[in-house]
Amino acid sequence: MQTLKSVLDGAAGEGILSAEQASTLLPYMEARGVVLAAPPEARVLDIAGPAEDRAIAPVEDTEAPRFIRGFHDVLITIGVAIVMAGVWGIGAFLAALPAIIVLAEILVKRQRLALPAVLLTLLYAHWIGITTMLLLDDVLGAEKSPYLDFLLTMLPFALLLPPFYWRYRIPLSLSLWFLSLAAMALGLVFLALARLTGSADMITDHPMLSAGIFLAAALVLFGVAMAYDLEDRFRVSRRSDIAFWLHLVTAPALLYSTLCFIFLGDFANDTLFSSDKGLPEALVIVAIVVVLMGIGLAIDRRAFVTSGLLSLGLATASLLQRTAAAPESYIFLTLLIVGVVVLTIGIGWPHFRRWTVTPLPLALKEKLPPLR
Repeated sequence: MQTLKSVLDGAAGEGILSAEQASTLLPYMEARGVVLAAPPEARVLDIAGPAEDRAIAPVEDTEAPRFIRGFHDVLITIGVAIVMAGVWGIGAFLAALPAIIVLAEILVKRQRLALPAVLLTLLYAHWIGITTMLLLDDVLGAEKSPYLDFLLTMLPFALLLPPFYWRYRIPLSLSLWFLSLAAMALGLVFLALARLTGSADMITDHPMLSAGIFLAAALVLFGVAMAYDLEDRFRVSRRSDIAFWLHLVTAPALLYSTLCFIFLGDFANDTLFSSDKGLPEALVIVAIVVVLMGIGLAIDRRAFVTSGLLSLGLATASLLQRTAAAPESYIFLTLLIVGVVVLTIGIGWPHFRRWTVTPLPLALKEKLPPLR
């Protein structure tokens, strides 16, 4: 939930008011009792309600997924993890799904606890995956195409996740469904291309085409995530949480599908990010990471920053390897540099975001989350 000061600061940042006008208007409005109140439906944490547009919880940070309300949620989640570990441990495979459903009915449908809902969704997806692999091993045996196997593995996720979301309205379950659809589309494309070209390994034999397909899939997922983001600019509804989970996947997908074009020749021998890469490749990696960080700042999603940390560290280490420093020196220096970058961006996020968003066209800024 925004405060009056944050609204006026956002208006000043977008050029609607000057900073002096905003600072003068704030005490004037506060002295007359002007406040920003949350709508009635935004005052209750509700991840299982029937209304798609119902707000979940008022938050100050626009990227604050509603995971937890208190330590009660943590305690219940620990209990769920222990119970389900016991169920799986005693080999009660058939009892796993009923146990998940019963717990979801109590903790999600009735008590509307967000953190246990996330764990139960992951457990449900895990059950789908394990069951599918066991059935495929029995049905297909050893004679199976890897692309067909992947496609059949993703199919149950696409079929079984929608009813789970319809019943419990857990954002993560819908995000996983979108991910399963994208994975199925990739499986279909690669299976069709493998049959047409007669290639046993499309990714190795046709790296440029494969990289383009991966990038296209990542862009589609990013488009879906942005559609949910743009429908909830102030991030108070379930749509924002759906976008949050999608961005966690699309950010690294965009990064590494883009990097595939730089390392096209390295798929066959598994030498992606190998030490023989020189200064140009390392600088290109840094440039791509910076661009994605800029996108993350513009849309106010930190997943685009965290997704590039591994690549940034590898690129930094590659650059430092060219120096005369000992290996243990440049390893720790790499950690120091990446850590400083993370802390700098994390601490100065509102300021960096203001510098990124301010030059954008007004029509675009009006669709993005407001500046803080």
